[in-house]
Amino acid sequence: MNTPQLVVHRDKELMAQAAAARLITKVVDAQASRGYASVVLTGGRNGNGLLAALAGQPARDAVDWSRLDLWWGDERYLPEGDPERNDTQAREALLDAVPLDPKRVHAMPASDGPYGADVEAAADAYAEELARAAGPENHGSVPTFDVLMLGVGPDTHVASLFPELPAVRETQRTVVGVHGAPKPPPTRVSLTLPAIRAAREVWLLAAGEDKAEAAAIALSGAGEIQAPAAGAYGRARTLWLLDAAAASQLPRSLYPPATS
Repeated sequence: MNTPQLVVHRDKELMAQAAAARLITKVVDAQASRGYASVVLTGGRNGNGLLAALAGQPARDAVDWSRLDLWWGDERYLPEGDPERNDTQAREALLDAVPLDPKRVHAMPASDGPYGADVEAAADAYAEELARAAGPENHGSVPTFDVLMLGVGPDTHVASLFPELPAVRETQRTVVGVHGAPKPPPTRVSLTLPAIRAAREVWLLAAGEDKAEAAAIALSGAGEIQAPAAGAYGRARTLWLLDAAAASQLPRSLYPPATS
């Protein structure tokens, strides 16, 4: 586990713009060195804000969108096209506006798809899709994502891993069905902490006063069962991207005064 790095921005708009620019650079660098890049998207207001900011940046044209693999960290188990699904929101914010290769956009199954109401079967199918994409160099059953982004909930949840629920305790499977989530809808599909930790870099996004306590708890050495965000880290780097409101309960010693 590596020590988290923090970048604190003045407000959520600046955070979204800076994170979008950072993501463009990371994708372009990966494509230049390896020919392709792999990114895991997150939903929620901060994840969608980042995608909307990216859509408005002229530098987005530096990305070869046809050589980008997109995955999701979690999904609300709702019908395809439902406005509450993360992939629906991502398409509206950015994906429909860029020339992606449809075969490289790996949306999680929908509740009106081939698995019907069986969310566990849907989770197993996504785990198999991840395993097929993993190569010998990945040393596991998921690809080594270049960047995996996560929103942080006010209760410290990430993806659909909520405090104390069975999904956050999973140590073997890479994808699980989630039942009884405290935030609607109650049924979801989520990557597990072992899958999250396969990423080279994990970026945790938090903006707003309602995220301040969660950030403080997760960065104070809390356990991952009680604070799932504390268990989300990358192989090479763990980056917390916050606005000033979300960082308001953190000691200044955790981040440099030069952050914007």
